[in-house]
Amino acid sequence: MQAVESDPRALRVLLVEDDDGDALLVEELFSDANLAVDLSRARSLEDAAEMLEVDCVLLDLGLPDAAGIGALERILASPRTPAVVVLTGMAESAAGLRAVAAGAQDYLVKGDVSPELLARAVRYAIQRRHAEIQERDLYRAQLRASETSRLERALLPTPLVADGALEVLVGYRAGRDGLLGGDFYDVVERSDGSVAAIVGDVAGHGPDEAALGATLRTAWRTSVLAGLPAEKVLDVTEQILAAERGRPEIFATAVMVVLQPDRRSLDLFLCGHPAPFLLGTPTVPLPSDLRGRALGIPVLGGWRSQRVELGDRWRIVLFTDGVLETTIDGGSGRLGEEGLMEVMAQQVVAEAADVPRAARRPLVDRILEAVRARHGGDLVDDTALVVLGWGGTA
Repeated sequence: MQAVESDPRALRVLLVEDDDGDALLVEELFSDANLAVDLSRARSLEDAAEMLEVDCVLLDLGLPDAAGIGALERILASPRTPAVVVLTGMAESAAGLRAVAAGAQDYLVKGDVSPELLARAVRYAIQRRHAEIQERDLYRAQLRASETSRLERALLPTPLVADGALEVLVGYRAGRDGLLGGDFYDVVERSDGSVAAIVGDVAGHGPDEAALGATLRTAWRTSVLAGLPAEKVLDVTEQILAAERGRPEIFATAVMVVLQPDRRSLDLFLCGHPAPFLLGTPTVPLPSDLRGRALGIPVLGGWRSQRVELGDRWRIVLFTDGVLETTIDGGSGRLGEEGLMEVMAQQVVAEAADVPRAARRPLVDRILEAVRARHGGDLVDDTALVVLGWGGTA
């Protein structure tokens, strides 16, 4: 049933009406309205349920399988709700007002409708519905941005370091969908002058993982500030993970370093996580002889520290595996450790060649941009980086 020949610009309208006479009247009104309309018809709500991929529904409130506001509510419950204009009888104008209050965009009284009025009601109803959808999407975007901002403050804190001679750079990039994941970092100077830093990654990606990552980061900082030994800090963080995770299979990897007060060495803890790199030309990984299990994995064994001598002048970078697993060469390979070390070494060389310009773009940003360029676009996984340096650039 069509009022005009099929036209790609035509408005798609579904008439839900069981009375043949009323249906014919609507068709004639559209024909006289000089409005391009693809008109289809359903005789019941059951039939209409399979035909809602339209711009507007003209809904009779007296149908064989539904009547009154209940009929409208069933249409509005559809996952894709089009604009709805309710059709009422002459004595049912109050029902039309109730329908608009319940979610319909407009109502028309049968027997008191002209072609111009019908066309205008349909066009305006569609415009109002589009405005409602845009307003809803904007609200959701604002809510998402607000939630992301709160998570960012918890996941991505300002390093708590008083030693101005120690270089501390941090960076984070959300994945391609813009949502925060479970990657987190923190850097805290302890009362004895040592500096503890962590980069961690909760398995999975999404708001639940981000919330858990924020909780673990807070637990870690609290434990460090409380003066707990480094091994105990990891124990407490794991206890919080076990208590707060939504499923028992959730785990987190982490790397923690504790810089000694003289800044010439550090203690390295690897919890199922890639080892940090010592930046330079070449860039090389720190020793990883004493690898421990990931947090939350129910196997025996804890974490032992490995003392790493650094010397007088050094830079190290801690990172999550989002950069390692980045695909390159059109998706045919992964960047991996060798590729990431090459990228970092190139950035160290570029910085040394143009120190003033590099100072305007922090090293962590340039590393992330270089990885993004090798990938050919935004990274799929979220990524966190922490750079610590002493004695000037490498």
